[in-house]
Amino acid sequence: MATMTARAHALPRRHYALFRPITTRWMDNDVYGHVNNVVYYSFFDTAVNAYLIEAGALDIHAGPVIGLVVETKCNYFAPLAFPQAVDAGLRVAHLGRSSVRYEIGLFGAGEPETAAAGHFVHVYVDRATRRPVSTLPPALVAALEPLQVPAWPTP
Repeated sequence: MATMTARAHALPRRHYALFRPITTRWMDNDVYGHVNNVVYYSFFDTAVNAYLIEAGALDIHAGPVIGLVVETKCNYFAPLAFPQAVDAGLRVAHLGRSSVRYEIGLFGAGEPETAAAGHFVHVYVDRATRRPVSTLPPALVAALEPLQVPAWPTP
């Protein structure tokens, strides 16, 4: 028997701990005149990884630990389009032993609610063996703890 899940809703800015600007590009638009759905995932990656690099928590070239995406989801509420500026809201909903659930909200600049909201889960693994780490590196935990907020409440 199928189970019913709650319908997703746009979220307000207060649900996110940190914001960073994302610049849309001409090539992001599709034939329908808005940012193509696959580009939203690129925005998610950019928001998370740019933050981790800037915070000194991720060395993409030589760090012993890397994050692999094992789960992702996005709900779309309103279109974004080039040349619109986008604010990416970021928070950490779960900080585990070897995994992190990032939640990202994409807002048209100045808009009060998400145009899209989603998540992805990174499992952090040893770069050489690709096996999950026994514990997240201290620098990563230090960078992520300030982004922790409670799970999205139902609107």
